[in-house]
Amino acid sequence: MVLESLGPEIRIVIYITVVVGVANVCLLLGLLQTYWKTYKEVKSQFTIGLLYFASFLLIQNLLVTIAMGIPLLLTVLPFSVPDSDFVRPHFALLFINLIQLVALVILYRITRE
Repeated sequence: MVLESLGPEIRIVIYITVVVGVANVCLLLGLLQTYWKTYKEVKSQFTIGLLYFASFLLIQNLLVTIAMGIPLLLTVLPFSVPDSDFVRPHFALLFINLIQLVALVILYRITRE
């Protein structure tokens, strides 16, 4: 199986990356809800821009989180899958997700005030 062939450090990185990705998705959903409420009241171009920004960032985070979770999902499949490229991107995507998490927390706090 794919996950068993990875080292314990990589497995921890995968779990952390998925958790951070889920946190990013939750923050983005909260931002979208807030921006939508604001748009219904104000109807400004700036708010539409924020809605587009958050929507595209949400799509990107969903795709990255799903891609990072694939090795976790492959453990429950009844057949084996080649594990050629499952090790490489995990550290880079973890740092991208962590930076996005910090930025989204700041944006979420500023937006909620």
